[in-house]
Amino acid sequence: MRGVIMYAPGDVRVEDREHPTILEPTDAIIRVSASCICGSDLWPYRGAEPVDHNPMGHEYVGVVTEIGHDVETVKVGDFVVGSFFASDNTCEICQAGYQSRCVHAELMGTIGTQAEFARIPLADGTLVATPGQPDADLIPSLLAASDVLGTGWFAAVAAEAGPGKTVAVVGDGAVGLLGILAARELGAERIIAMSRHADRQALAREFGATDIVEERGEEGVERIKELTDGMGAHSVIEAVGTQESMMQAIRATRPGGHVGYVGVSHDVSLDGLELFFSGIHLHGGPAPVRRFLPELIQLIWDRKIDPGQVFDLTLPLEDAAEGYKAMDERRATKVLLTL
Repeated sequence: MRGVIMYAPGDVRVEDREHPTILEPTDAIIRVSASCICGSDLWPYRGAEPVDHNPMGHEYVGVVTEIGHDVETVKVGDFVVGSFFASDNTCEICQAGYQSRCVHAELMGTIGTQAEFARIPLADGTLVATPGQPDADLIPSLLAASDVLGTGWFAAVAAEAGPGKTVAVVGDGAVGLLGILAARELGAERIIAMSRHADRQALAREFGATDIVEERGEEGVERIKELTDGMGAHSVIEAVGTQESMMQAIRATRPGGHVGYVGVSHDVSLDGLELFFSGIHLHGGPAPVRRFLPELIQLIWDRKIDPGQVFDLTLPLEDAAEGYKAMDERRATKVLLTL
């Protein structure tokens, strides 16, 4: 089969890979219908994380072609959506709603789903079948549910977005934009998108943003406070993962408020005394997408939400290198790869 391999920073190739096979009785094999490039894939692409001939991709939807003899909840022919973490969905951590930290968790990025086929470990706990075979126009939104929608949704839940709340969103990539959509669906009264890019601002407003703040850093914090009578936002989503974005999120949150952080942290350190006197709640980490998949799939299936709009460039799998380049150069928010 064909699959994406990152040889080194900036060096992405599509080449022949071994076709996956069932290794454990709990495995399933899927024919990938669509995959995509994640903002977190840019960290190794830019040299911020080590990479050496790694298979790439952790977001996927597709059709089950084979199952291990212990798999019970999905069958051959099902169209399925899965999380970027495989999980058993039965351990105490999963049952508490944190499937991404399952005691048997496996990171799908080590398997690589930017490929024609993929082995899905712990299929019963990882995959959720759609109510039927989806119309083609629903596939981008179902693919978004595999990571960026589920991650944005978790960020909004962790930030306790809801009725009567003002939500600020730091980061205007796909996760931040879908955090806006999630905050709207959770009933937030006011949603402030922090963005400097006109195209992303437009999508932010479509997803539910009521205000746009272009300033960053301390200027951005002051602008949030101006918009909230000096208090700061009740709920802040941090969807970048840098020192600047994390501090901007913490300082834009009012005492007693909540920060939901889902940006993959890179060289972030927090001052204990500042955190102590901020009086805020911090909650986040790798999103337990599996917790939300049944609800999100149904919302998409019923056409109540359209998260697939975050894909602004679609390329065939063979052109994946151009997709990485486009996202790295911010010519694309998120790239969908067709197979």
